Amino acid sequence: MVSIPGAHGGGSHGRTRWLGIAAAIAAISVVGIALGLSVPLLSVILEGRGHSASMIGLNTAVAGLASIAAAPLATPLAVRFGVVPTMAGMLLVAGFSFLGFYVAEAFVWWFPLRALLHLALTTLFILSEFWISASAPAMRRGFVLGVYATVLSLGFAFGPWLFAQVGSDGFLPFGLTFALVMVALVPVLAGWRASPDMRGEAGSGGRFLSYVWLVPSATAAVLVFGAVETGGFALFPVYGVRIGYTEAEAALLLSAIGLGNVLLQIPLGLLSDRMADRRVLLVACAAVGLAGMAVLPALPGRWMASAAVLFVWGGVVAALYTVGLAHLGSRLSGRDLASANAAFVFCYGIGMLVGPQAIGLGMDALGPHGFAATMAAFFAFYIVVAGRRLKARA
Repeated sequence: MVSIPGAHGGGSHGRTRWLGIAAAIAAISVVGIALGLSVPLLSVILEGRGHSASMIGLNTAVAGLASIAAAPLATPLAVRFGVVPTMAGMLLVAGFSFLGFYVAEAFVWWFPLRALLHLALTTLFILSEFWISASAPAMRRGFVLGVYATVLSLGFAFGPWLFAQVGSDGFLPFGLTFALVMVALVPVLAGWRASPDMRGEAGSGGRFLSYVWLVPSATAAVLVFGAVETGGFALFPVYGVRIGYTEAEAALLLSAIGLGNVLLQIPLGLLSDRMADRRVLLVACAAVGLAGMAVLPALPGRWMASAAVLFVWGGVVAALYTVGLAHLGSRLSGRDLASANAAFVFCYGIGMLVGPQAIGLGMDALGPHGFAATMAAFFAFYIVVAGRRLKARA
């Protein structure tokens, strides 16, 4: 079992535990702001330098590959060096990678820089989510992870707004991104004593990929979420325009999805804490996702109805990540939880790669409504997987 200061006590020990949770949430949320600022920044700069959309996309795709490659490394690093030293080291790597983009004029250097940046960011996300899951009280894990998802979503949303204020010229946006990442060091170091200690700890002995299958209801949930989130956000503007909306109207519908994500994670997290088996809620979330995609093709031209459906759809579907993470934390502990959390992020990365390709092929084969049909197929896949798991343990 992982050692968490104050994990079983009240009073000052309980305060120590909540300090650790707050530190991890604060740190990764500041990183989320920096990431939200940097993603459009890098794309705009490459566009301004005359690089093609395909080359910009190729450079961005390196992020997904780096995230998948980084997932198996996070737990061994934390076991060897400790959670906080590893997170601090990765914050330094991420911060100086951002500065590297400013210094490197040659496009070829942006590929290793992008890989290094997202290797560090993936490790940070894995270890911060492990820290939060391992420290959260069992009866409030869903609520805590709902708070985490909400604050992180707000950080991601604030980043692009910040970019709109500072623009892409000169050193300022890069210096600001570097400063934000360095600010994230403060809560990480402040929460050191409250962090999980895995140094020298042994796990179950399984190889990394074995953790993908250890809690399949959680890892399949995040794979589906990664596919529909990435593919949906990438191709929804195309879908919206093809069914008659303007670009602005389609963009506002995406905002409705994001707003649902922000507002519904805490209520759904609280609901998950009241359930004897979170897999029931995961199946229900997938069913809502499937229903939303079944209804959407019947609403072309009805913007308000589409916005209402997508608001609920966006918030409920995002709970596949939040509740899936809570389910994972309820089943495992210690190094096994950290390794499974890495496998969880690994599956999210696989979904990011698979989703846009599958949805794009669906639209090519079936026309605009191939968008909803392919998304629905992902949810149906999850309902079958999780439903079989529930039936097997009934």
